[in-house]
Amino acid sequence: MSDGDRANAHGRDETDTGADAQTEALSRLNANLERIDELTKRLVGALAAKRKSDQGLQGPGPELYAKAMAAYWAEMASNPGKLIERQVGYWGQALRHAFEAQTALTSGKPVPAPDGQPEDRRFANRMWSEHPYFNFVKQQYQISAAAIKDTVHDLEGLDRADKQRVEFFSQQIVDLFAPTNFLATNPEAMQKAVDTEGDSLVKGLENLVRDIEANEGDWLVTLSDPEAFQVGANIATSEGSVVFRNRMFELIQYAPTTETVHKTPIVLFPPWINKFYILDLKPANSLIKWIVDQGYTLFVVSWVNPDESYSDVGFDAYVDEGFLTAVDVAKEITGEAAVNAIGYCIAGTTLAATLALMSRRGDTSIKSATFLTTLADFSDPGEMGVFLDSDFIDGIERESRAKGYLDKFFMGRTFSYLRSRDLVYGPAIKSYMLGEAPPAFDLLYWNGDGTNLPGPFVTEYLRKLCVRNELASTGFDLLGQTGLTLGDVSVPLCDIACETDHIAHWRGAWQTAAQFGSKDKTFILSQSGHIAGIVNPPARNKYGHYVNEVAADTPDEWLEGATFHEGSWWPRWEKWLRGRSGKKIAARAPGGEDHPVLDAAPGKYVLPERKSA
Repeated sequence: MSDGDRANAHGRDETDTGADAQTEALSRLNANLERIDELTKRLVGALAAKRKSDQGLQGPGPELYAKAMAAYWAEMASNPGKLIERQVGYWGQALRHAFEAQTALTSGKPVPAPDGQPEDRRFANRMWSEHPYFNFVKQQYQISAAAIKDTVHDLEGLDRADKQRVEFFSQQIVDLFAPTNFLATNPEAMQKAVDTEGDSLVKGLENLVRDIEANEGDWLVTLSDPEAFQVGANIATSEGSVVFRNRMFELIQYAPTTETVHKTPIVLFPPWINKFYILDLKPANSLIKWIVDQGYTLFVVSWVNPDESYSDVGFDAYVDEGFLTAVDVAKEITGEAAVNAIGYCIAGTTLAATLALMSRRGDTSIKSATFLTTLADFSDPGEMGVFLDSDFIDGIERESRAKGYLDKFFMGRTFSYLRSRDLVYGPAIKSYMLGEAPPAFDLLYWNGDGTNLPGPFVTEYLRKLCVRNELASTGFDLLGQTGLTLGDVSVPLCDIACETDHIAHWRGAWQTAAQFGSKDKTFILSQSGHIAGIVNPPARNKYGHYVNEVAADTPDEWLEGATFHEGSWWPRWEKWLRGRSGKKIAARAPGGEDHPVLDAAPGKYVLPERKSA
């Protein structure tokens, strides 16, 4: 073959290769377009079939916005100079930045304008700092966001609760409109769409449709790979047995791992907004396993996931058929006259009411109590206070009355928006705009495995305990006893709060502990938040804790005099518990003659599809 023939053949090969690549790209594009068309139809169908829910659950009522607007105009009338100065300051900063950006562009150098805005991890991608357009968008957003935040913060004429709500919900709006949340102004998402020839957007649309369909037309981003975990297989695997079951709960007695155990058993009451296995995710961070390994007989309540058949269940039923029954069963199985009790979050609040009731009755079946991230004095409810207004609670009451229960979706969404950047917008960007699969993260899997709440219970809890603060003030009526207060509680107690808790803020937990009538009280403040501060095994040596044995009049005074200790609070608490748990005896096998083993742990109520009792 001559050189010319070889050149011609080589040219034909390059042409054929180029044509093949174009054909492949066109085929991929057509396939993506077909997939997008299919997904769009599914999305429209899912949105059209959206569940009907009360408007009170969708956001604050119009009264709040009316109050905010009235306060703004009243301030404008009484002190116009203050607001005009703030507005002029905002205009000046925004225009100055726009001028600097224009000057940088006209200089012929593709560099961003000087950036003096505070660091924000939402804008960690280098394009936000290096690309002139994206840096301009980022800075303008941050300037506007700061101006809105400062204006709302300085707004006068609102009471404390309304001011807190206006600040919270205005920040939600500001966070919603962050440029990271939109494809056209998110450089990372746009770059990935180009690099993957649009595949990332197709996968993102698949993820969005999956979430909309899974939530009956509502939107709640999936935080963890739903196929990565199986309860009882790779999470909630501590060995134990269900030894009792009624319509409210299953009682799990865990198998001993030591030859001897303390005489006094422990009954642990987890919250029923989520499932108990947050305390038994895996052996390395399982508080349940750790307690058993220290030589204790441990019973854990696994609450039922209510449906419409629980439309009659109120606070009394959780105490009578739940707390009191669990304590009685644990006493019957072990032959002991009393137990040590643990209550976590909402179960801690209910444990406080139960202890007050038992005190009035002269019932000494609970020897000591441990409270984990518990509020029972709601005079300052913290960040959760933004959801404790009549518009929200009225919506819950109407919704649960119509359905018989409050669907887990609404509480899950509510708690997510307390940390919207981490639990809403950040995961949504990764899932929908970057097309990433949710991570295999056990804690986030648990977070998405919520439970429903009986209608009467949730409205009674919110109105009587949270809004009217009856247990800490005027008195709470329970099972025939009237005027119960925290002062009625007299058992020794240990109260563990968490420093950055968004749900049960530590100052409120400290104030709750201060109100108990107990003479023997210990307060421990763990670093981190509502979950990580509690699920903090000693081996990890990650978060420390504060203690202060000197009496204090306020939580800030207590913290000022507190001593910081490295490492988990678990060993300190166990030392406290050990002194209230009696001598060592031979380890107990689960169950007994009157309470035979019904199932292996983790039981039936914790599974995705509950079987009838």
